[in-house]
Amino acid sequence: MTQCKAPEAQQKTTATVTTPAAPAPVTKGIGIDIPNIDKSVSPCEDFYLYANGNWIKNNPVPATESSWSSFNEVAERNNAILRELLTNSAATQGAAKGSNAQKVGDYFYSGMDSVGIENAGLAPIKPEFDRLNAVKDMKGLLPVLAQHQMYGFNPMFSVYVGQDDKISTQYAIFVNQGGTGLPDRDYYLKDDKRSQMIRTEYLNYLRNMFTLLGDTEKQAMANAAKVMAIETRLAKASKSRVELRDPYANYNKMSVQEFQKLMPNLNVNAWLTNMKLGNAKEIIVGQPAFFKELNSMLKSVPVADWKTYMRLRMASSLANSLPNAFVQANFNFYSKVLSGAKKMQPRWKRMARSTDNALGEALGQLYVEKTFSPEAKAKALTMIKNLQAAFQEHVKNLDWMSEATKEMAMKKLDAFAIKIGYPDKWKDYSTFDVNRGPFVANVLRSRQFSYNDMASKFGKPLDRNEWHMSPPTVNAYYNPSMNEIVFPAGILQPPFFDPKADDAVNYGGMGAVIGHELTHGFDDQGRQYDAEGNLKDWWTKEDAERFAKHTEMVDKQYSAYQPLDSVFINGQLTMGENIADIGGLNIAFTALQKANAGKTDPKYDGFTQEQRFFLAWAQNWRINATDEYLHQQVQTDPHSPGKFRCNGPLSNMPQFYKAFNCKEGDKMVRPESERIRIW
Repeated sequence: MTQCKAPEAQQKTTATVTTPAAPAPVTKGIGIDIPNIDKSVSPCEDFYLYANGNWIKNNPVPATESSWSSFNEVAERNNAILRELLTNSAATQGAAKGSNAQKVGDYFYSGMDSVGIENAGLAPIKPEFDRLNAVKDMKGLLPVLAQHQMYGFNPMFSVYVGQDDKISTQYAIFVNQGGTGLPDRDYYLKDDKRSQMIRTEYLNYLRNMFTLLGDTEKQAMANAAKVMAIETRLAKASKSRVELRDPYANYNKMSVQEFQKLMPNLNVNAWLTNMKLGNAKEIIVGQPAFFKELNSMLKSVPVADWKTYMRLRMASSLANSLPNAFVQANFNFYSKVLSGAKKMQPRWKRMARSTDNALGEALGQLYVEKTFSPEAKAKALTMIKNLQAAFQEHVKNLDWMSEATKEMAMKKLDAFAIKIGYPDKWKDYSTFDVNRGPFVANVLRSRQFSYNDMASKFGKPLDRNEWHMSPPTVNAYYNPSMNEIVFPAGILQPPFFDPKADDAVNYGGMGAVIGHELTHGFDDQGRQYDAEGNLKDWWTKEDAERFAKHTEMVDKQYSAYQPLDSVFINGQLTMGENIADIGGLNIAFTALQKANAGKTDPKYDGFTQEQRFFLAWAQNWRINATDEYLHQQVQTDPHSPGKFRCNGPLSNMPQFYKAFNCKEGDKMVRPESERIRIW
């Protein structure tokens, strides 16, 4: 076709009337924080930075925190609500005596009464110090040991009443290693520079605490050394965190007489009686080698040194409810040195947390009435049912599992109990006496109440209504012995869950959290419990071996990640959480496809449904953290740092590659032979 050249005037006129087509309007969505996205980063190179880069630049860790994340942002909204509820309750002195409103208000008031706390000094706990000081021998130490364990001071070892792992319909008594003040046994044992520095700072902390208790500088230094020597021996006898993940190795049921033979220097019958568990016939011992060493220590360590150690454990445990000098000493070591926080949180926030710890379900009732709608609960339940159906589909399609094991897995999935928002039956606090001061006395009564509540379960029918998190908590959990998944109201809000957002956002956020908790029932630990919550092998030998090969791949992938220079994630410690992240995200993606089957896929904010799903997932894990926090997390936390929780699962998902047009060779694309797909 020949094109004629137009006259000059005509060309000018044409240029004037021709305008480019207007771009199609972008439909704004709900739930994805578009300003957080850093488009200078390729989603196929580092999706975590792509989705969160601008947020990371604009949200440094506040001076009062050691990390700052989406979880903190939700918790801050919750804290504002709790502050209003608590302040109003504390200001209302006419609440009926014994009512939850009175207890919540008076507890918070006593914690906020900083002048009263300073004036009281150590007087409220002087009877406990006097009782310990009066001990003359090991026989006299035992009742004090029991009381300190009931008060949660953590001397020597831990004890609790919970479901029997192998007979999930009844309660059992468990004793486990414990008694140390540092977060992990390896802090006592490793010789790297950071561990040495922490031990030095811990000795300074111990010395400071003894000085605050009235010791001379010379006495304080000597006593700090005694405590450090005892705790180091306990640490050397302790299992590592990875070893503690083996439920069979940590289940050693003994008769009381057998435990007495293991611990002849502990009068077990007298100790059990003092612990209000005198009718026990059996005890489940977590780490027999630890108790063998502790038995030797009960003979070789002088009673005077044990008294010094227990005096410190009491003061350290109660530090945050004592005068400010104790609070500051505790903060300086546990928050500054270990976690990197620079300033203490405001008092109201610390006391809100303390009130939640002491009266979680009483405060939770007030919180739920204000924040959690029946509609939100119904939508969350629908999502959970969809996630269960997606998980069943995944199990049916597994190419590595036999039909026999699949049948048992389906049975377990069908048996999952679901708890959403808050308990159907609230905890009864009628035997917990709370008044307006002194604060530390309320703390002690709270701990005694909690212990009595736990110990009273022994010998009774199983309570399936019990919750282990309060309603305002921004978290969720899977309980293998109950075979239940639990989602407090605190986490059922943006960015994790928003009834106003589209399905892609909710399934990438809360759906992946739900899938995560479901997958915990089938991770390397959870898979060892059956549909009734019993520690019981329901796998064929061949399937267990194939599963182990998958977990080796998970270990290899995550152990290669470096949160800090020369600091690597422990793939064995984080195994369960990594499996749950990988499985949960895959299951949530399938559930979204099922929920939207046959529906059109409108773009919101310019992103497709699949892209919004993955963006919601990534923005869940946005976090800034101090180096100190990351060091401690890698050593003690079964969760991987946020960046790797985000990118790790995505790098195994072809669905993600397709959504963002990622190709072989891109950093977010793992070679096919290394891709993990367990569930």
